[in-house]
Amino acid sequence: MSENQFPLKVLHVCSEIFPLLKTGGLADVTAALPPALEKDGCEVRMLVPGFPEFVKGIDSPDLVTELPAKFGARRIRLMYGKMPATGVPVYYIDAPDLYDRTGNPYNAFDGQPYHDNHLRFALLGWCAARLVEGFDYFWRPDIVHGHDWHAGLAFAYIKALEWNTGKRTVGTVFTVHNMAYQGNFPAHVFSELDLPFSMLNPDGIEFYGQVSYLKSGFYYADKVTTVSPTYAREIQHGEQSCGLGGVVRQRSSDLVGILNGVDTHAWNPKTDDRIEANFHERSMTGKKKCRLALQKEMELSEQKDNPVFCVVSRFAAQKGLHLVVEGLNAIVERGGQIVVMGNGEHWLEEAFTRFAQDFPGQVAVRIGYDEDRAHRIFAGSDVILIPSRYEPCGLVQMYGSLYGTLPLVHRVGGLADTVTDSSLENLVENRATGFCFEHFDYSSFDSAVQRAFALYERQKDWKKVQKRGMKLSFGWERSAKLYAALYRQIKVGA
Repeated sequence: MSENQFPLKVLHVCSEIFPLLKTGGLADVTAALPPALEKDGCEVRMLVPGFPEFVKGIDSPDLVTELPAKFGARRIRLMYGKMPATGVPVYYIDAPDLYDRTGNPYNAFDGQPYHDNHLRFALLGWCAARLVEGFDYFWRPDIVHGHDWHAGLAFAYIKALEWNTGKRTVGTVFTVHNMAYQGNFPAHVFSELDLPFSMLNPDGIEFYGQVSYLKSGFYYADKVTTVSPTYAREIQHGEQSCGLGGVVRQRSSDLVGILNGVDTHAWNPKTDDRIEANFHERSMTGKKKCRLALQKEMELSEQKDNPVFCVVSRFAAQKGLHLVVEGLNAIVERGGQIVVMGNGEHWLEEAFTRFAQDFPGQVAVRIGYDEDRAHRIFAGSDVILIPSRYEPCGLVQMYGSLYGTLPLVHRVGGLADTVTDSSLENLVENRATGFCFEHFDYSSFDSAVQRAFALYERQKDWKKVQKRGMKLSFGWERSAKLYAALYRQIKVGA
């Protein structure tokens, strides 16, 4: 009997899924990975908090069960429906006291985290354990796969369930998308979490006098994955460990780096209906039309002789965008143009906006994020700048490559795994796909920018690098197979 005759039942626990709710790349991953897993013998369901976007976006949900008041929520209902477009089954936790808030799902209007985030995401983890326990009479997972700190406490609740029952019933996988976001709370909140007191220690979820939801995932999950092989190595030591290096090294034998993929149906210049004209590596005429359309849309001069750079990013310290701010004058002086879209730290928003005012026709800035415009920027630009201080995986460099927009990246994390520098040797061997700089400083960044200008002048070589990047395989197929193999490895009773 083949393993596909009895599909693995996998519950993904997360806080956002595109297109209903997206604040970053996590939503793209949780949208694309489950459908890919179904092709590898997995029956996937999702569990999310009942943020307004989910409540409104899931048509005709069914009531699974009503739960007693918990974690400050007077009414809790577990609802079941289907994700639009993909049809992936999803549970959402209807708890208005905790989740029915306008604006950002994590932060209040003043930009500060909600005071009860420890309870809001404790409920998410607790509900995951209840599904393991059998609260949906018709479906019980073989594997629970949690994403980032928001799901980290699920593994503590599952472990507590195992201690109470004396048996192990489910395999668990925790994926760390970014070590810098840890879900740390004051130790006194532990009394509100309904967990065994023995878990509040260094060999548990205590972290320098705090409760750490991220550490819970590291400590109690069967396997831990990160979103690129290089990042899996980086987080074991130094700055990238974010203080958790000892715990990570302790779990090194259970740590796996699996590169994120992208949704190649949504991000495909051959079929993308959001861009001016379609194109592919054998016919790039459409990209020229997209470039012209972008220049018109962003009120840039219609020049052809120099590259159009772009930034599509959160404005956060991690992203290294101060290097772009420092380098904007040089890009403009060399004849380049730049399109910037994103939001975040106020000083970066102000700096980019000021440059747009100072250099009309050369610099264009849009504060905020627009998915449709992102597609048009990738299609119409020549180089995408990603100078991240660290980058667990990154997705925009893959989008750039697929759209013939050469990534210029700091060689860290997933950027190192997905971009090959246009060095002389790599150009000769036809391996180059973009530009990489080694040292996180302006000199190294600017040197890479200069090399981008130089290669753009050699259009024959530029097109070779373009076409090489567009041929790369960034779909989820390979990564989904690796996850499915990992699930089978830890399935209880396998």
